[in-house]
Amino acid sequence: MHNIGELIIYSGHGICRIDNICEKTFAGRKKTYYVLHPIENSQGLTINAPVDNEKNILKLMDKEEAETIIASFHTDDGADWIEKAQLRHQTFSKIINSGNRKEISRVANALIRKKIETEINGKKFYENDSRLLKQIKNIVCKELAIALDLTEEEVSDRIYKLISEKVKI
Repeated sequence: MHNIGELIIYSGHGICRIDNICEKTFAGRKKTYYVLHPIENSQGLTINAPVDNEKNILKLMDKEEAETIIASFHTDDGADWIEKAQLRHQTFSKIINSGNRKEISRVANALIRKKIETEINGKKFYENDSRLLKQIKNIVCKELAIALDLTEEEVSDRIYKLISEKVKI
């Protein structure tokens, strides 16, 4: 069980803070819930997540895991590029929604490499790929920044630098 004040990843909402743990009754059934707030939400969204639904809640990565993820961007170990845009979007979206940070970083690696190569060749990066990359950055870069005590911009710059050093033109 997690604790009040702890930061977690909640499926579909990104990094959230546990504001409270309480019992609530819905449809005549009493359950214990985490009361969550997404850390990037300015509209005051409150999420009630059942404590027994742990499959949708992940602990934030620690510094060691974060360093391993960052180091993976220095390799050519990106996800396999899928030429068909719709299939690529479906496949990469499924990986992103899985919460598997290693696989998500492989997708990010592939997308960033392709983006750099596309821009170097004077072309425009595909819009759906841009959206997927933005989604990854909104979750993974925030989490890496927290784990490494850096800003999101510092994390993003570090990742782009590592990948840029390896892009073959």
